[in-house]
Amino acid sequence: MEFDFSAILLGLTVLFGVVWGLDRLFLYKKRKARLDAAGDEYRDPVPVDWARSLFPVVLVVLLLRSFVAEPFRIPSGSMMPTLDVGDFILVNKFAYGLRLPAFNNKFVDLGEPKRGDVVVFRFPGYLCQDGGALVRSGDMSCNDPHAPVPSQNWIKRVIGLPGDSIEVHGAELLVNGQPVTADEVGPYLGNPQRSVDQIMLNMGATVWTEHLLRKDGSAVNHTIARMPAYNVPNSIPNDRVPSKVPAGCYLVMGDNRNDSLDSRWWGCMPEQNLAGKAFLIWMSWKGLGTGGVDFSRIGTVIH
Repeated sequence: MEFDFSAILLGLTVLFGVVWGLDRLFLYKKRKARLDAAGDEYRDPVPVDWARSLFPVVLVVLLLRSFVAEPFRIPSGSMMPTLDVGDFILVNKFAYGLRLPAFNNKFVDLGEPKRGDVVVFRFPGYLCQDGGALVRSGDMSCNDPHAPVPSQNWIKRVIGLPGDSIEVHGAELLVNGQPVTADEVGPYLGNPQRSVDQIMLNMGATVWTEHLLRKDGSAVNHTIARMPAYNVPNSIPNDRVPSKVPAGCYLVMGDNRNDSLDSRWWGCMPEQNLAGKAFLIWMSWKGLGTGGVDFSRIGTVIH
């Protein structure tokens, strides 16, 4: 079942605020006068008491999640080895501007993503052909181009900025005609008891340090995984994804390069879908019998 927690928090905040506010405006004085006249101790009705007590709590949680930091859990291995399955991360919600909760409309601009940033965003949908036009669909097979796009938060790394020319051919990545270099670290070392690690170990995954240059010439040095035996990813450009990144859009890829469903398949990520910038691992749970809490990852800054 899919749900938007921000929308639920917003709805509860409005509900509790309306119940409490209307009661204080129209019912409180008459009720209090009646009870005082009868010599009874004043008490709010149960619904009003709940609304009065929960409204400030829910409001504070909504404001913190919407404008300061929001927690997310990593559900898949597409960002390994940078982010592991079971990592709990914090996302900076004001890194790229302030947005209305639930609606995600930006009302204060505080900057834009940089090449190399790890971002959380609402999945825009798969690119599908519909009568000669490309449309966004929730159906990966594109059998139903008009299938609703699920409301899901995804996490990837920004590779291409608006106006950039991006080419991807297997493990080779070029940004504006310049190859992105990477140094091999060694074979991937994981826990064979975990299925996600077992796949990478069986496929001979290797770990590399990639050097992704930003516009100012500084490099974002981060780890990626390669395992060509597992999957051959789409190239860019292809019949649905051009090499030039459109305005107001970003090309994003997972650090687990051969096991990531990203812009190579569904195109650019619209700026309006941004949720924020991932910056910290605050908890890491590997599962019962396969590591439990991984204390070594707690407090890791995400690069």
